[in-house]
Amino acid sequence: TLERLKLKYSIIVDVPSPVCMKSLRTLHLHAVGFKDNESIRDLISGCPNLEDLAIHRARGSRNRKVGLTLVIAAPYLKRLSIDGKIGGLADGGYVINAPSLEYLNIRGIYDCGCCLIENAPMLVEANIRNVSKIVNEKILGSLKSAKRLSLDLSPLECPTGAIFNQLVYLELSTHKAKWWNLLTIMLDSSPKLQVLKLIGKNQDASKDDVVSGKWNEPKYRVPECLLSHLETFVWTRYDWRREEENVVAKYILRNARRLNKATFSTRPIESKEKLEMLNEMNGLVKASNSCHLVFE
Repeated sequence: TLERLKLKYSIIVDVPSPVCMKSLRTLHLHAVGFKDNESIRDLISGCPNLEDLAIHRARGSRNRKVGLTLVIAAPYLKRLSIDGKIGGLADGGYVINAPSLEYLNIRGIYDCGCCLIENAPMLVEANIRNVSKIVNEKILGSLKSAKRLSLDLSPLECPTGAIFNQLVYLELSTHKAKWWNLLTIMLDSSPKLQVLKLIGKNQDASKDDVVSGKWNEPKYRVPECLLSHLETFVWTRYDWRREEENVVAKYILRNARRLNKATFSTRPIESKEKLEMLNEMNGLVKASNSCHLVFE
């Protein structure tokens, strides 16, 4: 009859034989150890009606040197949160098969062999952050049914080709090297996008997080979302002094025909610099005559 189970710290998950917890809806595993792959699989498969699964792998936890592959096969799972790495070897990772999944949160996965989302046709919202060095990276292409995405990924690790026909809200971090290439991919692949939010790095972030460069804007066609659907553009911690950020902001304002509001939140700058930025933005010829510019 158990409906909620939370295991934390100093616990080894050892399932010697299949379990059966038909009433369990919520399972949270916080910094626990796993004996082997079979224990993980048997625990999850023994909860056929599981709806909410959260897995947090703390640094220095048990099994760091064991290549574990966590197989999540849960037909009724709606919410899945994975925080931290599992294993740490090239043969470890995650395989997710959750046909009812609606909300997905993945962060802090490093040096894993794979992170495959095999089946998530009902996905509504996904938050993917700090994912790197994953063999056979297919995360982005697995999210094509999502309506809302929040991404903090390196464009060097993202495959192309997926079309996000349902996506209406996109949030991107701008502190990865050549982040603007990922923006180009997403604009080209999201024909119905209505809200675009860009988030700059924190003031206390390393200066080496962002590698300056030149953004090559699309030359032959403007993405469909800019021509027909984008209504709201928000840029938090916008740094107008960076050439690549300035170029991206101007491109969107010049081409987003349905844009109603563009909000720029800048870091503290001197009054003279702020006035210069305001004059430059206000003097720009915008594609949408009804676009209202807001500076915070």
